[in-house]
Amino acid sequence: MSYKSLFSRALSLAPERLHFAAHSHHLWPDVSFEAQEQAWIDANIHADNKWDLLFGQVIPQAQANVAKELGLPSPDSLVFSSNTHDFLLRLFSGFEKKPVRILATDGEFHSFRRQVERWQEAGEAVVTRIPLAPFDTFAERFVAAAREGQHDWIMVSQVFFRTGGVFDRFEDLADLARPEGPWVLVDGYHGFMATPTDLSKVADRIFYVAGGYKYAMAGEGACFLHAPPGFCPRPVVTGWFAEFGDLSGPPGGVQYRSDGGRFWGATFDCSALYRFNAVRGMLADQGLTTADVAAHARALAQQFQTAVQSGQAGVLDQAEILNPVDADAPRARFLALRHADAKTWQARLLEADIVTDVRDDVIRFGFGFYQDEADVERLIAACRAL
Repeated sequence: MSYKSLFSRALSLAPERLHFAAHSHHLWPDVSFEAQEQAWIDANIHADNKWDLLFGQVIPQAQANVAKELGLPSPDSLVFSSNTHDFLLRLFSGFEKKPVRILATDGEFHSFRRQVERWQEAGEAVVTRIPLAPFDTFAERFVAAAREGQHDWIMVSQVFFRTGGVFDRFEDLADLARPEGPWVLVDGYHGFMATPTDLSKVADRIFYVAGGYKYAMAGEGACFLHAPPGFCPRPVVTGWFAEFGDLSGPPGGVQYRSDGGRFWGATFDCSALYRFNAVRGMLADQGLTTADVAAHARALAQQFQTAVQSGQAGVLDQAEILNPVDADAPRARFLALRHADAKTWQARLLEADIVTDVRDDVIRFGFGFYQDEADVERLIAACRAL
């Protein structure tokens, strides 16, 4: 199957380009263009009353879409922001005692990595990082460290952005989570709408953060946090949106919503939520689920992997595939190949108008909805020419 017709606008802007970085910057489908126009129209039709429309229709629809995707019991546990860094700051501010003892890994996303390093410098955090390598023992090592009970905040990715490794021991971490600590935060940025994700069994105990920039095909600005009830009820870093709704708190003190809205910030651009809702509507109209899209991407990744392993992709057979396709197991939507020449390969491919990306000595090939088998064959031929 080819779904390129859903991306005709984006593909027509660079018809000769092969974009194999869907994991990094996913192209936008046509419906997102129309949704962006609608956001502009609504802002000007409703003017001063725009926020009534946003909080009455657009945001509830986005909450319902995320809740359905993740199997959450209530959409009220969800709150949106322009980026996930906002949520890190609000969560961290909720810890009453410093330094905060954090359990993480050596492979977390950039905002978390940098911010935690700065908290360490300032004496506000003590961090234990569990190495990802060797990955076949990582999950057991990480859960064992979490069970030691020496941490206030446990942070781990669902899919690791550099290597594509998948962590799925959510229930083990949820069993440890308590409102008084530890709190568990799962970074789902490379998992949300990349692979089917069901949080129904752990939604009452873990935080989950992700966004629409990648596999949700909505672009920047559609980030969200799922907040379990009773955890971090009064974040110190708080915006004025959090004071609308069913409020509670000490007499004379700052009042907070009791649902996920306690993590609201302040005014932000909601056009990304228009795009996100439009994409979800497009998928529903096409009768497609995340499992369907993931299966399409998996088949393309398998096609490319077979070529690499058989030597049909030239020098790429010298690389180590860090996250090979393994039957139908949950996986990242990209293949990560480690080799000392990764940056050179990425640059050479870019000269041929083929977009991939590189992290240190790992070149990543991302597979998406707007590619088909013919595109992969072109990629294989280009790699063979390296």
